[in-house]
Amino acid sequence: MTAAALGVDAGSTTCKAVAIDAGGRIVARRVEPASPLVEEQAARLVAGLRAEVGGEPPVGATGYGRKRISAGRALTEITCHARGAFALAGRPGLLVDVGGQDTKVIRVGEGGEVLDFAMNDKCAAGTGRFLEVILARLHVPLAEVADFTSRAPRAVRVSSTCTVFAESEVISLVAAGEPLDAIVKGLHAALASRVAALARGSADGEVFMSGGVALNAAMVAALREALGARVTVLPEPQLAGALGAALSVLAGPPVAT
Repeated sequence: MTAAALGVDAGSTTCKAVAIDAGGRIVARRVEPASPLVEEQAARLVAGLRAEVGGEPPVGATGYGRKRISAGRALTEITCHARGAFALAGRPGLLVDVGGQDTKVIRVGEGGEVLDFAMNDKCAAGTGRFLEVILARLHVPLAEVADFTSRAPRAVRVSSTCTVFAESEVISLVAAGEPLDAIVKGLHAALASRVAALARGSADGEVFMSGGVALNAAMVAALREALGARVTVLPEPQLAGALGAALSVLAGPPVAT
């Protein structure tokens, strides 16, 4: 096994690292919960990948902690996610990446270039953190979410646009006797509506979903309903950013104009 480049995506919730060969295929990967000591974590992941694939392939870094990582290149998240998503999907489309700290909606063109994008990075209510906080408050494990939403006859409306206020609203709904499964379905619908608002006017073709929240089948279903469009979860959806960083390194530095 030989690697031509490594990519690290240091997110707020997870840290991802991949090794790719000269053809851009992933030959090794690592995914871990994010550590506050991102420099040490990234160095350990890179060392582990290099030990697995051999040699000293160059490293590109992206994500929340990219500037704190010792790498050959620090790369913007938008560019890396677009490039990685195109490589995973094999075609252009609209990418929705719901992460722990922000949500990105990126129009990806032929070849993986960014045509347009919108981003929610000001409030946790439009991110995976929204679900994480409130589901924990309700003592609903993520593994059981799909079952909860599938058996819910309806979705209880959660109107608050702030995670803190939404948590209080949900507690009030429980106290008022609303069924837990309907509340959980309503939470997913609320998040999906906020994500869909970022994509208004753009979701006229195929929609791809990446990020850790893409592993939540209930959220994928809610997003399909909110957008009224087909939503395809990318293969290994958590790795899109790290893959894009590695592919950017493989492509070489930008050409000066």
